[in-house]
Amino acid sequence: MHAEQQDHYPLFPLGGVLFPGGRMALRIFERRYLDLLRNTLRDDGHFGIVHLHAGSEVDGKGDEPRIAAVGCQARVVDWDQTEDGLLSVVVEGGPRFRLLHSYRDAAGLNRGRVEWLSEQADIPLPEEAEELSALLAQLLEHPHVQRMGFSAEVSGTGELVNRLAQLLPLSPEDVYPLLEIDEPLHRLDALHDLLESLSQ
Repeated sequence: MHAEQQDHYPLFPLGGVLFPGGRMALRIFERRYLDLLRNTLRDDGHFGIVHLHAGSEVDGKGDEPRIAAVGCQARVVDWDQTEDGLLSVVVEGGPRFRLLHSYRDAAGLNRGRVEWLSEQADIPLPEEAEELSALLAQLLEHPHVQRMGFSAEVSGTGELVNRLAQLLPLSPEDVYPLLEIDEPLHRLDALHDLLESLSQ
């Protein structure tokens, strides 16, 4: 069975990383992304957030963007327009995808051919994840996190890792490799290794 692919999928390259089930606040000021978000809100649609390994999401700043190979679907769950015309939105991560090819359309918007990744069934939290579960509970008490509307319910290992990767104050380059890992236990091991390496 072939993985489902989609052509001309709208992409939003960012310095950050969005994980499935995670939430991220965005402030939009470039015309091409304002149009993307307005179209998304009008059509109840979605777009892809892809991590920028190098370069800038803003035209004319820095090097040519170098986009990561795996991204995450984003749906708008809250939005507000400021007096100066900026659009402030909160997006929630959906399924992951692999970016097979990307290009810029006539309006300057990044688009690509994506292959949707099938998620492995999540597994119950192992005993060694108890400390991480407690850490997540502490993070969810933070006022900023509560304003974002994160759910306190975590039903499996993969979901726990995704939530922590979204909320912990870690660099995008550190957490991005977790997004590429399919197997929940391998993702948990990678998070353990990352936290241990940063604590040394």
